[in-house]
Amino acid sequence: MKLVVPDHLIDALSPHVCRIAPDCEIVPISAEGEIEGDLEDAEVVFLRWGVTGETFRRLVTSIPNLRWIHTVSAGVDHVLFPELAESDVVLTNASGVFNTPIAETVLAYMLAVVKRLPEFLKQQGEHRWRKLDLRELRGLTVGIIGLGDIGGEVARLCKAFGMRVLGLRRHPRPHPHADEVLPSDRLHDLLRRSDFVVVSCPLTEETRGLIGRAELEAMKPDGWLINIARGPIVDEAALLEALRERRIGGACLDVFTEEPLPEDSPFWDLPNVIITPHNSWNSPRIQEREIELFLENLRRYVAGEPLVNVVDKRKGY
Repeated sequence: MKLVVPDHLIDALSPHVCRIAPDCEIVPISAEGEIEGDLEDAEVVFLRWGVTGETFRRLVTSIPNLRWIHTVSAGVDHVLFPELAESDVVLTNASGVFNTPIAETVLAYMLAVVKRLPEFLKQQGEHRWRKLDLRELRGLTVGIIGLGDIGGEVARLCKAFGMRVLGLRRHPRPHPHADEVLPSDRLHDLLRRSDFVVVSCPLTEETRGLIGRAELEAMKPDGWLINIARGPIVDEAALLEALRERRIGGACLDVFTEEPLPEDSPFWDLPNVIITPHNSWNSPRIQEREIELFLENLRRYVAGEPLVNVVDKRKGY
């Protein structure tokens, strides 16, 4: 069996791979998608960061015996091209790997807003000593769009801060850290009741443009939108308009339709926006978790057991 893995993980993976699959041959793949070696009998691809969609498409369509792809991201919108979606190749993702850092980032955004940290930092730079009126998270309501692994961890942390948690799911069912779980057709209900709205759902054809003008109009005048999912889920033109006109309190944005965010984007200069560069997932423990997850699935693959984190390619998550 031949296994294609990220070149920067070769040293960390090799001893474990050899124990799980002694007859396995490892072929490295670079961030540019470059591979040295014959892929005729390759069965498994561990897709790394940096490989572009078109490069990945060429790679996958050139491997005749491919059976399983594992991607290091939780979202798979960037890899689900038609040939893969319609094939029998199993796709698994890194769901669960990023829960902690992303959920902590969401809480950092919320605390920055209610404790007015951006304003204090600005005052610090100006050497000004001026007290500001602050709020507490306790008693506020957070609406989480998408109660998957990441949304569920956001809910857990919010409950620890004494917040009321509303969740939105395509197929609602009780959640241990949510006060209410609403079906997707009650999105506007969630928006109207939430002080913070957290977008943590996958990007699919159904969720593209999910937050548009009507949805922003439904939000509280002092409500804040937090997007740590994918940029295209939010209509950025409508959001920009709502922020400029102060029809919502503000937005904390880790993701955008175009990344990196262009230097001339008007989002940079809005006083009611906090921007981070698609960095909410970052943690020194990510690589350790990625490797652990992949090795467990490789063990299952070799043993003929069901894999974890299998993506429904028709649904896109």
